[in-house]
Amino acid sequence: MSRNDTTDPGRHATGTLRVIVADDDPLSRRAVRDALQEAGVTVIAEAGDGRAAVELTLHYVPDVLLLEADLPGVAGQEAIRVVHARAPAVAVVVHARLDDAEVALRCLRAGALGFLPKRYGLEPLPRALRAAGRGEAIVPRHIAGHLLACLRRQREDAAGLRPVRSPLTGREWEVLDLLCDGLSTDEVAERLVLSTETVRSHIKHTMRKLGVSSRGQAVVVARRMRNAAVG
Repeated sequence: MSRNDTTDPGRHATGTLRVIVADDDPLSRRAVRDALQEAGVTVIAEAGDGRAAVELTLHYVPDVLLLEADLPGVAGQEAIRVVHARAPAVAVVVHARLDDAEVALRCLRAGALGFLPKRYGLEPLPRALRAAGRGEAIVPRHIAGHLLACLRRQREDAAGLRPVRSPLTGREWEVLDLLCDGLSTDEVAERLVLSTETVRSHIKHTMRKLGVSSRGQAVVVARRMRNAAVG
């Protein structure tokens, strides 16, 4: 973990955008920091792993957290969930090595406000982060098209919906969503960056809350609840 100790952690009276940059590549962090500061954006701290990114964000509460999707320690998506839950005023923008629409969708579901592949270079970053600081979503056109296609499929089968009246927690719905997609316990654990034992515990609690005795029955009940929410 590294910090920009020369920067006042308090909010700037001038309204300058305050950003934390989280990336495990020191050269990438330096390039991003220099590009942002040259454009008048204040980089108040830097992190080299997910845990440091979360800790620094909760400490400084920046306007924007610019986060690499694949970080060591606490993975990017889990870091997004924690920040979104504990510091909802912070806009999280994912700066991803891979231009992957599925990764983008998972990050946005976790609570990110934007997804910007690194292949676009550094030039659009200051403008994108300022927009995110104003609460605007940052999503490239081709990924927006993928999200729209997912939304259309969701309207047909209600996958991914969270019924308003549900005994399940958000995490239990995440596990159940992946079970509905046919993933195994190990695959769910890998996707959500959880231990296999934790996933089994979530599945056990989910089945108990839904009053079922098997995963297949839990999937059926989940789909019924979603269809009722859509209807």
